[in-house]
Amino acid sequence: MAKEERRLESEGFCKDTVERKTKDQSTAMGKLMVCVSGSPFSRELIRSARQMADDLNIKWMALYVDTPRRAPMTMGERMEISRNMRAAENLGAETFIIPGTHVSDEIISFAWEHNVRHIVIGKPNYSRMMEWVNPSVVDQVIRKGENITFHVIPGRREIRTNKINYIFPEHSVKWAPYLILTGMIIMLTLLLKLTGMANDLVNVALLFLMPVLFGASRWGMGPGFYASLMSILSFDFFFVPPIQSFTVADLRYILSFAVFLIVAMLTASLSSKLRNQLKEAQENEKITLTLYTLSREMTVVDELNATLTRIVLQIADKIGFQAAIYLPDKDGELEVAACSNDADREQVKVGGFIAKWVYRHGEMAGHGTQTLNESPGLFLPLRTEDLIHGVLAIYYGKLRIPDSLEHKKLVEAIAGLVAAAVARMKLQEEAKKAQLAAESEKLRNVLLDSISHELRTPLSAIIGSVTALTDQDDVFTSEDRKVLLGTIRQGAARMNRLITNLLGMVRLESGMLRLKRHWCDLEDIIGVSIRQIEDSLENHELNVEMDESLPPVQVDELLIEQMLVNILSNAVKYSADKTRITLSTYQKDDHVEISVKDQGIGVPLNELDHIFDKFYRLKSDARVPGTGLGLAIAKGIIKAHGGNIRAAQNQNQGITVVVSFPVGE
Repeated sequence: MAKEERRLESEGFCKDTVERKTKDQSTAMGKLMVCVSGSPFSRELIRSARQMADDLNIKWMALYVDTPRRAPMTMGERMEISRNMRAAENLGAETFIIPGTHVSDEIISFAWEHNVRHIVIGKPNYSRMMEWVNPSVVDQVIRKGENITFHVIPGRREIRTNKINYIFPEHSVKWAPYLILTGMIIMLTLLLKLTGMANDLVNVALLFLMPVLFGASRWGMGPGFYASLMSILSFDFFFVPPIQSFTVADLRYILSFAVFLIVAMLTASLSSKLRNQLKEAQENEKITLTLYTLSREMTVVDELNATLTRIVLQIADKIGFQAAIYLPDKDGELEVAACSNDADREQVKVGGFIAKWVYRHGEMAGHGTQTLNESPGLFLPLRTEDLIHGVLAIYYGKLRIPDSLEHKKLVEAIAGLVAAAVARMKLQEEAKKAQLAAESEKLRNVLLDSISHELRTPLSAIIGSVTALTDQDDVFTSEDRKVLLGTIRQGAARMNRLITNLLGMVRLESGMLRLKRHWCDLEDIIGVSIRQIEDSLENHELNVEMDESLPPVQVDELLIEQMLVNILSNAVKYSADKTRITLSTYQKDDHVEISVKDQGIGVPLNELDHIFDKFYRLKSDARVPGTGLGLAIAKGIIKAHGGNIRAAQNQNQGITVVVSFPVGE
C-alpha cells in the first residue's frame, strides 16, 4: 500500500486524492481475521496474521467462537484462550469473543458482517480417518466461504507439559458426586425391590433414568455417564431374568440396554450442555452486574480521591477480596492512593514494590503469574491506550483464590474501568485548570481595561482642574473655581466608589464579608445614600416614596448604603438627563422592599438575568462608564442579609430593580 501511495504521488496526484484512493483500495481489500482457539499454536497464527496484515496494510482482528461443550472447559483451556486473546490485543488486533453453536457458521457470518476478505486459520493435525469421520472446522469454513481468501497454516503435534503457570489453578477430581449417585442407585434399587415393582420392567427402566438426569444436570457429563452405566448394571443384575446375574436370557434386552444407554447418554449430554450454558449465563450476569455497579459508582463523584475510595470499597464488597490502588505522585513515585478498610496495611506497603515493577513494565504480576508468583496479591496495570496511569492490586490473603476464568475476566475488566475512571478524572482536572486559567486571563483583561479607563477619566479631570487652579488662579472667577472644585469632588467620589466596589467584591469572593447588624432607620440610610451621589443626580428628577409605617430594620447600614448607592448610580448612568428616577419603600409581610425605577435605555429580555453577574456590561452602549461590579456587589450584600434582588422591564421605558430583605428579629 505504501508503494501504491508513492506511485500515485509520483504521477502528480495531490495528497488528498492519494489518501482517498488508498482508502478506497483498503476498503476494497477488506480486513484480515485470525481464528483463535485454546491451543498454544494459536499464538503462532496470531503472529503470522499480524505479519500478513502489515504486508497488506489492512486492519486485522482476532475471533474466538465460544460454543457449548459436552464437558465443561478446563481451566487450562480457558487460560490459553485468555492468553491468546491478550497476545492479539498487544500486537494491535481488535479482539472478539462471540457465542455460537456451529463454529464454521459463526466464522463465515462474522466475516461477512465485518468485511473480512482474508482469514488465517490453523489446520489440526488429524489422521485421514478422523477427518473423514469428523470433518475439521477448516474444511467446513472453506466450503462455506465465498469471495474470501483463506490462509491455512498446518498445525503440529503438541507435547503437553506442566510448565504453564495458571493464575487460578485447577482442583483435582471431586469424588462426592459419584458417591452420591451410587447411593441414589442403591436406594432406588432397594425401594423398587421392597415395593414389588420388580415385574414392571418398563417403569423400572424409566425410573433408573432419574439418577442419570440428576447427575448430568447437577455435575455434568462425567457423573451422568457414570450414573447411566451403574443404572444399566443394577437394572440387569436385580431385575432382568436371570436375576442376580449379568447374563441375559432374552436377547431382546440387549437392544433395550443399548437404547437405554443411548437415551441416557443423549439426555446426559443435553442436560450437561444446558447446565454449562446456565452457569456461564449466571457468571456473565454477575460480571455485568458488578461492572455496572462499579461504573455507576465511578460517575457519582468527580473528585479523584473520593472516587478511588468508593472504587476499592465496591471491589471489596462485590468480589470479596481486599483491593488497593497505586498512583504516581508529582515526582512520578508510586504511592498508595486508596485501599479498602480491611486491607493489611503492611501487606499493602510491601505490595508497593511489586506495583512499581508493574507500573514500569506495564505487565501483570503477582500470585499465579510468571512474574513474582509468590506474592499474596494480583497486580494489574491501569492502562488506557498507550498510557499507564497506575496499578490495581487484589489481595487474596488467606482466602481461597477462585478457580474460574470469570473471576479473572472480572478483575481485568475492573482494572479497565478503574483506568478509564482515573484517566477521566485527570482529564477533568486538566480541563478545570485550563478553564480557570482562561477565566483568570479574561478577568485580568477586564480588570485592566475597566480600571484603567475608570481611573484615567476622573484622574484626568482632577489633574486638569487642580492644574488650572494652581497655574491660573487669578484668571478664574469664584464661580469658575466652584465648578472646578466640583469637578475634583465628583472625580474623587467616582474613584472612591470604584475602589469601594473592588474591595467589596474581594470581600465577597474571599468569604471575609461579616455583617455588623444593628437596628437602623431605613429613612436615614436612604438619605445618606442619596447624599453620596447627589452630584450625579443633579440632572435627574429623583422621587422618593417612603411608607411612614415602616419599622426599624436590623441590617449592616454601611453595606446597605453601598448597595443603594450602586443601584442608584446604575440607574443614573443608563438614564438620559431630565428623566425621572423613583425610589419606593414599602413593607410586605415580614420583609422590606426597596424598588428603584428608571426611564433609561432598558435591558433586553435575554440579558435581564445577567445584569447581576460580575463584570457584565450591556452591549447596547459601550460608552457608559463603569466596571460591571455595582449590581454584582449589591446582589452579594443583599444575599448576605438573607434577601434577594431582581429586575423587571417597565411597561414604557427602563427597568425596575427590587430589593427585598427581612426586617430582623
